[in-house]
Parts: sequence; C-alpha cells; structure tokens
Amino acid sequence: MTAGLLTGQGMPSREGDMTVEGHGMDPIPESARYGSVVRVFTVWFTPNLVPAAFFLGTLAAASFIGLGFWTSFAAIVVGNLVGSVLVGALATMGPKTGMAQMPLARLAYGKSIVVPGLLNWISCIGWDGINSVFGAAAISILTGLPFIVSLIVIVVLQAALGILGYEAIHTFEKYMAIVLGAMFVVLTIAIAGQAGGALSRADTVSGLDQIGSFILYSTIIASFVLAWALYASDYTRYLPSSTDGSSVFWYTVLGLTLAARWIEVLGMFVADKALESGAVDTINSILSGSPLAALAMIAIGIGTVAVNAMNDYTGSLSLQAAGIRVPRVYSAIVVAVLGFGVTLWLNSENLVTKIENILLFLSYWIAPWAAVVLADWRMRGGRADVGRLVNFGALPSGGFALLAAVIGFLVSLPFQTSTLGGEIAKTTGLPINTIAANNLHFADIAYVVGFAVSYAIYRFGARMVSGRTAEETAPAA
Repeated sequence: MTAGLLTGQGMPSREGDMTVEGHGMDPIPESARYGSVVRVFTVWFTPNLVPAAFFLGTLAAASFIGLGFWTSFAAIVVGNLVGSVLVGALATMGPKTGMAQMPLARLAYGKSIVVPGLLNWISCIGWDGINSVFGAAAISILTGLPFIVSLIVIVVLQAALGILGYEAIHTFEKYMAIVLGAMFVVLTIAIAGQAGGALSRADTVSGLDQIGSFILYSTIIASFVLAWALYASDYTRYLPSSTDGSSVFWYTVLGLTLAARWIEVLGMFVADKALESGAVDTINSILSGSPLAALAMIAIGIGTVAVNAMNDYTGSLSLQAAGIRVPRVYSAIVVAVLGFGVTLWLNSENLVTKIENILLFLSYWIAPWAAVVLADWRMRGGRADVGRLVNFGALPSGGFALLAAVIGFLVSLPFQTSTLGGEIAKTTGLPINTIAANNLHFADIAYVVGFAVSYAIYRFGARMVSGRTAEETAPAA
C-alpha cells in the first residue's frame, strides 16, 4: 500500500484547524504533533452521553437480569471501571507512536491484521446502527419527520465530521461536552424527580443467581466501554510524544466512566417504564408537556452525531489497517452509509435482543485481540519502529498472534451467555454457554477468560515459537 494513497494531502496543524484530513493510517510525524492532553477527557466524555447508555441502564430491571437499584449501581461502577482501564492503557500508545489503534496492531498481527481490521470495520458499522436507532427516533419526535428522513439527517451530519477527521471530531466533542453536560444536568433533575420508587427497587434474584446476574450485568456494562479499546489511540495519535502517559490514561478513564455511568444511572431511574416503551419514548413521555422534552431530543440527536462520527473515522482507519487500498475519506463515507442500513434492520424488531447480542459479541473478540496487542507492546518495552508498519506487503504473517487471539476466543465460548451463542450451540453442538449456564448461574466472564488465555499464550509462547524477542521479529524496514 503506497504512502501517498494512505496519507493524502490534508493534515490538521493546530487545535481548531478544520482542514479535511486526507492523512490516513501512516504515523503522524513529530513535527505535526500538537494539542492539549485535556481534550482526551472530552473526546471520551461526550460520545458516551447517548441513549445507548441510557438503554443499558434500563436493562437492570429486565427479567434476565432482575437486579435492584443499588445492586445494579454497583455493577455499573465495576463494569465501567474494568472496561475503561483497558481503553486507557491502549490510548497511551498514541503519543508514543503517532499511530491509530488498529494500524498499530500490525506490530503483533502482521498480515493477519486483515481479520481484526475487517471485524472492527464491521463493528463500527454496527455501532452506527445502534446509536442511530435512538438518534433518528429523537429527531423524528422533535420534528415530526418520518424515521427514515430523520435517520438521513443523522447520517449526513456524522459523515461530515468523519470526513473532516481528527481535529473536527476533537473540536466538536470539546464544545459539545459543555453543551450536552449542561443539558443532561437539567434532564437529570427532571428525570430523577419522576423516578418514583426506583431507589427502593429490590433484587428479584438471590444467592448464587444474584451473583450470576451481577456479573452478567457488569459484563454488559463493561462491553459498552470496552468497545472503545479498538479506537483508543486513534484520538491521541496527534499528541506530542512528550505527553505524559499517566495523564492520557486517567483522562480516558475519567471521561468514559463519568459519562457512561451518569447516563446508565438515569436509565435505572425509569427502568420499569423504559422496558415497556423504549428509551427515547420513555424520556419524551416523562418530560412531555415541558420545554425539556424538546431539549432532551436535541441532546440525543447531538450525542448520536458525536459518537457516530468517531465510528466512521475509526472504521476508515481499520479498513486501511486491513490492507484495503482506499482513501480514508471515502471509507468514512462507506461506514456511514452501511450504518444506515443496519439501523433500519435493528429498528425492525427485537431491538433489545439484537443490541444485547451485539454488545456481548464485541466483548468476546475484543478482549483476546487487546490481550495480544498489550502482551506484544510489553515485550517491546513500550517502544517500536512504527515506520516499518506502513508497507503491508513487507509485514510478517503474524499468524501466531492471530492464533493466540482465536484460541482465547474459543476457550471463552463455554463462559458466554448470549442468546445468539445459544442458538449457534443448538445448531452446531458447540459447547457455547455451557459453563456459564450450568455452573456459573449465567455469570458471563467470557471476556475475562478470553483476555487471560490470549495474553498468556502470546506472552509466553512468542519466544518459544520464534526463539527471539518481539522486537527482533518486527517487520524489516
């Protein structure tokens, strides 16, 4: 893949520079680095003020969870912390290398990056669909436009940001953090005032079933922020290499956990009502008759654009990482358009089941993928010659990295609890969900198992296979 095709001509040079970013997955040269580390907080805070997080909060009262308010609150705290720590660790690689996350994974995966690269491209499209279901519904309620027309509005706005790229996204998230933050403070007061007996809602499960539900719910919550692991260094790669890594880590963790937990707790306040009518309709119903209803729909629309622009941008870089010869701008457009189709599919029927399966699927493969990336990075001592990663044809096979990730994923199958996995098990006879269902009271720890197994295999097996260190097996210049 030629550098010209990947790089293009445009590259932002300062905060507020709205130059179209033609630059693709190539490392950002030190001379082009800029930006305040504080913006790492806002770039993770704003896109998590979305109805998808509200929806997850409402699941606490679902029959397959059955947790009371305070037990659910504890699961939300644990899940968000676990997921965000992994994202924070990966985000620190951006300033050190100047590379986006999936392209940087070429260090470990070599040519086999084609598999996770394409998987993440598909995942970005899926996330576009999930978020747009809520965003388009909000615009439709606000304006009276048909759902499909409202969806087109969302897609056009997010695609515009995705095309402009890194700096436009950072700038938008920075100012919308203030706007959406103020909006949601007002909405929180209004929604909490109508929460009724939500605080006294008790668990409907007990004993080991209660522990199983707690773990399952914390896993669903963790999977929401864990999905950002695939995006982590995409939004830190322009920062100067001298940027303090601990600041990047903590701003990432704080941005993710504060926003996601906030909106998820709002969903818990009205969980019983939302399960009957849906997240957006519930918010509109609660605030009906006051100007706050329109404010809420505007906030939901803005939040959807904020998060989907990041999906489009990261999706474009992931496609390049997989060796697909397409300029970043064009790929961002394709992600937005395909997300449009996924939204229509999700909105057709069984929204709750579809979203649950998508979220759990993401945690199942992301954790083993990230384990290999982190193991490889540690073996290199946090240093690498990333200039060697641009030429796809010169990369090593990376087969062992992919094998480690696949084994971790396969070993995790019995620890899964997704309904999709259950249907696959019935058809194929694979032992999917068996341990979780028969021994763990449906506690889903698949992502923990997958991460641990893949990390151990790669960390201790790479030297045994090659007889050399990871740095020695890096692709040649």
